Amino acid sequence: MENCRVVVLGVGATGATLAAALLSKNPETILIDPAPDMGEILLKKGINISGAISYSSVPVRFFHDRISDIKKYNPCLIFISTKTFVLPHVLDELEGVVKPGTQIVSTHNGLGTEDFVAERFGPDSVFRMSLNYGVAFKGPGEIEAAFFNRPNHLGCLVPENRGRGKEIAHLLTDGGLDTEFVEDIKLFVWKKMIMKCTMASICAVTDKTIKDALDFSPTREIADACFKESLAVAKAKGYDFGEEYLKQMFEYLEKVGVHKDSMCYDISNQSPTEIDFLGGKMVEYAREMGISVPFYTVMTNLVKALENNYLGK
Repeated sequence: MENCRVVVLGVGATGATLAAALLSKNPETILIDPAPDMGEILLKKGINISGAISYSSVPVRFFHDRISDIKKYNPCLIFISTKTFVLPHVLDELEGVVKPGTQIVSTHNGLGTEDFVAERFGPDSVFRMSLNYGVAFKGPGEIEAAFFNRPNHLGCLVPENRGRGKEIAHLLTDGGLDTEFVEDIKLFVWKKMIMKCTMASICAVTDKTIKDALDFSPTREIADACFKESLAVAKAKGYDFGEEYLKQMFEYLEKVGVHKDSMCYDISNQSPTEIDFLGGKMVEYAREMGISVPFYTVMTNLVKALENNYLGK
């Protein structure tokens, strides 16, 4: 990927981790984030990640707070690591930046984000990542990684992009963030999102860690029901994981341990949540296919009610 200017759009916990891996091998990687003082701090102190993933004082040379600023760089590869609730606005801004040949990687947590981007820029321009690390934002460029169940997975939406996808996966792996190219990225997205979509709303409503929510019998009962509903929706979408996958999910979640889902912090900070691309998307898919998901519907609506308390919408 010589002579390719790479952009990481969104430098929160997830984006900063990606940026550290990319910057370690490509110092000209460009970072974009509108947060006040973010650029000044990153340019001065770099990026530091501790815990299950480790990067120390990775230098940042190029930072901008507006998407329009990157047009002059003619980027060929853009990683979008923002929250999903700002994705429509981000894509509006990117329309003035993206040129033919520019490729976009959705690194979001959520169902269908790659399709949402593809509707705007075409499937031949889009890649999707399923991230298998849990990170917490401690401050600009200060990230704590609770776990990394290697590797991450990356895939394309059209077969013609296989070669490019393998290059992108190698780029991240070479920077220390193990990433594997896979033929069917939606399979891996579903595998993760069955867990994420279920536990995010339960943890957000109860303010429990994933471990505590699974250890407490009332919330475990809700989780069990939601898992079964999500497996039914996945099967209707073409991904039949079978009942055995429930055991595998719980084994995976045990490794996550006391990690709090990011939606807990959204509620605590009275910020918008990503519920529309998580539980909300599961409910949307279920309704499209005539599947009843009462537990998912209740948990999604409870998160929306909590949002309404402080957002008023």
